[in-house]
Amino acid sequence: MKNSRFFKMLVPDTRIYIFIIGFLIAIISFYNYIIGLVGIFVLSYLIYYNLKTTNIRREEWTRYIEGLSSDIDSVTKQSILNMPIPLTMVEIDGTIKWYNRKFLEVMDNQGLLDKNIEDIVANFELQDILQSKNNIVKKANINNRNFNVLYNIIKSEKNHIATYVIMLYWIEETDYEILKKKYNEEKIVVALVQADNFDEVMQGTEDAHRPLVIAEIDHKLTLWANRINGFIRKYANDKYIAVFEKQHLQKLETKKFDILDEIREINAGNKIPITLSIGIGTEGSTPLQSFEFANAAKDLSLGRGGDQATVKKNDKISFYGGKTKAVEKRTKVKARVIAYALRQLIEQSHNVFVMGHKYADLDALGSAMGIYRAAKNRNKEAYIVLNGNNPAIGCLYDKILQNEEYKKNIITCEEAKLRVHSTSLVVVVDTHRPNFTECPELLKQTDKIVVIDHHRKGTDFIENTVLNYHETYVSSASELVTEILFYMDDKINIELLEAEALLAGIAIDTKNFTFKTGVRTFEAAALLRRAGADTTSVKQLFQDDLNTIISKGEVIKRAKVIKEMVAISTYEEEGEDSQLIAAQAADELLNIKGIRASFVLGRKDDTMIVISGRSMGDINVQVILEKLGGGGHLTVAGAQLEGVTMEEALKQLETTIQEYFDEGEE
Repeated sequence: MKNSRFFKMLVPDTRIYIFIIGFLIAIISFYNYIIGLVGIFVLSYLIYYNLKTTNIRREEWTRYIEGLSSDIDSVTKQSILNMPIPLTMVEIDGTIKWYNRKFLEVMDNQGLLDKNIEDIVANFELQDILQSKNNIVKKANINNRNFNVLYNIIKSEKNHIATYVIMLYWIEETDYEILKKKYNEEKIVVALVQADNFDEVMQGTEDAHRPLVIAEIDHKLTLWANRINGFIRKYANDKYIAVFEKQHLQKLETKKFDILDEIREINAGNKIPITLSIGIGTEGSTPLQSFEFANAAKDLSLGRGGDQATVKKNDKISFYGGKTKAVEKRTKVKARVIAYALRQLIEQSHNVFVMGHKYADLDALGSAMGIYRAAKNRNKEAYIVLNGNNPAIGCLYDKILQNEEYKKNIITCEEAKLRVHSTSLVVVVDTHRPNFTECPELLKQTDKIVVIDHHRKGTDFIENTVLNYHETYVSSASELVTEILFYMDDKINIELLEAEALLAGIAIDTKNFTFKTGVRTFEAAALLRRAGADTTSVKQLFQDDLNTIISKGEVIKRAKVIKEMVAISTYEEEGEDSQLIAAQAADELLNIKGIRASFVLGRKDDTMIVISGRSMGDINVQVILEKLGGGGHLTVAGAQLEGVTMEEALKQLETTIQEYFDEGEE
């Protein structure tokens, strides 16, 4: 503003001159009126001349401006018409009113006027433009060319009537999309492959045939790597690492890693089928991170029983395979090592807290009692974290309360949180999921955590453990704890009640030594029998009251069969024993001829539905219930659904079973 005023002071203004001349003529007229009259005449002429000159200059300036505006309009029109990007002008309803030559070239010179933009551009919604906040909409594809679409809404008025048109600017990014696709397809994928049961296969194969078996494994894995244009290297007798491009990963997932079937079909003198655990790592920011993803994925495959592939893409994890039962490991070296390590941890800890999963069963409580005794044998202060009784452990719980030592050392989660500190040892048995434990908060109050579990590993597990004894081929956590107790002191030093609790835990998870029972299962049972466990007393721990037996009968009566081999039923009564009745009824349904798997849904409360799944082994109930947020084993699994009705839960289960069969997992 100040600069403008200063500039006006410097620019000559004829009005000032005329004013000065008029003032001087007035002074002259005061002394000589004749000269004053002449001066007035001259002044009048000057005023006239000034006005005339000013009008002429104004007209010339107007003509210049008008000519310049016309030139600008012409240049603007030519610029829009010849702009190097496609432009389109459409009405609010999408009708095309104008387009430039570039847009016509993109559309292969079709007649486009008065057509709707949504009809000629696939998946283009004009409503997206009107609702967009940043003047850009989703990508559009025209004749295999990719565009980002920017827009501008223009308002015009004619005869006081406002009309609106939309100007669309098509910014091509086809080259970018091609480069992006090429970059993603060429990302490195790391695969770690391990033969689950290599030692057992070699032990069961004659010496003359062992090289043939090894050669056949190497040959099939090499062919598999060649099919995906990758390479594979063997770095141990039973371990391999493969690297390939991401563009081949989808093909492997579509075929559900058929290399698992090819390896399992090897018959070169081996008596035991060979199974693989494969861990796939991709989407890592560096090759090292992809390798770490692959290693974590392989651990998940092994933790879920082997014979499967796990793909880890950052936080997304997918599972393929898992059709066979886990093969029992005959060597007990690991059990000895774990027992020694656990003894050292107990001795170095101030006190020990043992807990199983929520809604404890006989296996969780029995194995917890075994670890409790191991700590007591080391003269350590020990506690079992248990938030209360339930029908699954009712008989054993009543016996425990009659024992003064246990009565004062079984504590709730709230009591445990007050007594635990950084030097405490927390031992989790019969589960590996933090949210499934009796007291998840306890895991955050100490860094010394031990996990002893036999369930197939899921995506949610306790991390940063100092000791992790996870064996999916084992029948129960009680079997693992029994072996630990034996190797910890070269003999089992436990009380009678603890021996019976451990034997009950093995019996409940094996369905009285029917499912998942190996040689070591009977050896563990024999150790407990020698420690004084009475089979009659153990059987009494499984006894149910008359109402429970009647309820199970009603569940079986309501069962329906789908796929001619899967039985499904429901238990509508709400209560604490609903989960126990559902589990036992699912077991009973397997006794029906032709039934290969069973599922029973029970109503735990107003907001939660529990599902118990059982299988004879050829249908993987874990894979089915895992899709509903559950988990377990190939033959025994469970899940919980919150915020759904029984009908909705039943529909979800049936849909999941159908998907399982459609995917060919059976």
